[in-house]
Amino acid sequence: MMLIPAHHFRDIERKPEYLQPEKCVPPPHPSPVGTMWFIRDGCGIACAVVTWFLVLYAEFVVLFVMLIPSRDYVYSIINGIMFNLLAFLALASHCRAMLTDPGAVPKGNATKEFIESLQLKPGQVVYKCPKCCSIKPDRAHHCSVCKRCIRKMDHHCPWVNNCVGENNQKYFVLFTMYIALISLHALIMVGFHFLHCFEEDWTKCSSFSPPTTVILLILLCFEGLLFLIFTSVMFGTQVHSICTDETGIERLKRKHQPRERTSSWKSVKETFGGDFSLNWFNPFSGLRHPKPLSDSDWVRQVASLSDTENTETTEEHSEQRKDEDSVEVIDE
Repeated sequence: MMLIPAHHFRDIERKPEYLQPEKCVPPPHPSPVGTMWFIRDGCGIACAVVTWFLVLYAEFVVLFVMLIPSRDYVYSIINGIMFNLLAFLALASHCRAMLTDPGAVPKGNATKEFIESLQLKPGQVVYKCPKCCSIKPDRAHHCSVCKRCIRKMDHHCPWVNNCVGENNQKYFVLFTMYIALISLHALIMVGFHFLHCFEEDWTKCSSFSPPTTVILLILLCFEGLLFLIFTSVMFGTQVHSICTDETGIERLKRKHQPRERTSSWKSVKETFGGDFSLNWFNPFSGLRHPKPLSDSDWVRQVASLSDTENTETTEEHSEQRKDEDSVEVIDE
């Protein structure tokens, strides 16, 4: 349970407009088990389609421009198997990241009945999101694209048309890793192919004409270099976030509120679903079913009110809190 500074509690009390749970409609009926999660966002869908197109373009150039015309069958078979396996795992990881619920908080649960059922004690508060009318557990943030509050939300990625959160971060990490690997593999093969074609007759290097072959290879080289840099950076930032137990949003907002941090190894195991095994690299292995949120997960403890004597609220802090999530306080 996270401690909230007393001055924050004092400011919350001065905002009675947040104390209106009666305005929340009852939450909708839960979706059937196994219902697919999909965000209907035009930009995200377009980015996801572009991602698949670029991977399939790389597949086409690698197979039909470099490997199949090659007279070194061992080289073609080994690299063909490696590239196709990595591309398949990358696209599978992309689908899992896109179609997995990232950890959405039940919508519309900030009702008067539900808040009363929590039986809040003096000094306890619950945070309410005014946009989706949900009670926000610790480290949850609202996504304006998904229109939901997401647990441990790192960021919303248009390339996977989904938020990266508690339940799908593993698949996003695998997606960035496999895209980086196939980009590196493609760049290495393009380099070898250019060297081979310079030494041999260009007409024997590919079933396409020399100008077409050069254009296709240059485009693949540009694509591979761009995606290698981008996905390597994303992979590194995601691994850093997991090891430090700090999401991208938390890092940007610089929220240094006191809370217990999970150790690096434990955080990695929670993200990838258990002790180290090959399933860490398997996009088809599901995470262990997340435990349902208990009443204590919705409630946050406020620091002692006696501390307010020594606490002053500056105008700067007040302006900052205008942009923070709405808060609801219930005192017995």
